[in-house]
Amino acid sequence: MSLTQPQKEAKAAPWWLVLLEGISLIIIGIFLLTSTAKATVFIIQVMGIYWIISGIFQLIGLFMDHTAWGWKLFAGIISILAGVIVVGQPLMATVVVLSVAIIILGIQGLVYGGIGVYQAFKGAGWGAGILGAISILFGLILLGNTLIAAATLPWVLGVFGIIGGIFAIVAAFKMK
Repeated sequence: MSLTQPQKEAKAAPWWLVLLEGISLIIIGIFLLTSTAKATVFIIQVMGIYWIISGIFQLIGLFMDHTAWGWKLFAGIISILAGVIVVGQPLMATVVVLSVAIIILGIQGLVYGGIGVYQAFKGAGWGAGILGAISILFGLILLGNTLIAAATLPWVLGVFGIIGGIFAIVAAFKMK
């Protein structure tokens, strides 16, 4: 390929696929808001099935590509075990998965907040410091009230699903 020829841009997803994504997000968001417990358990079950399938593919991929075989074997076995536990214990798994997600988000808030405050002292400005402090505050709130935050997470995801779905539908019609 010559340097003088313009390179082709990566083709975006077809507009109708973005439209379907938007509609799906709105439907999932509505289910999360109206039938919170059932929808949350269903989504966690789908995630468990995905982990099982993903673990099987990781183990199969181990025979095709032997690099880092120890990590691939470990990841495949852990993925399958986690998926089996989630599928076998749907109610307990729902509480545990949501609580772990909240703990991860809380730790992420503390880390990002710490980085923001550090950058503010290094000359990034007041904005970075204020956002860092807010992020630390949210991280502490999430870590201090893990079960309450886990219980409200489906509603938050439902609202974000509806809003994201609306934006995706608008984007789809703009693409068309």
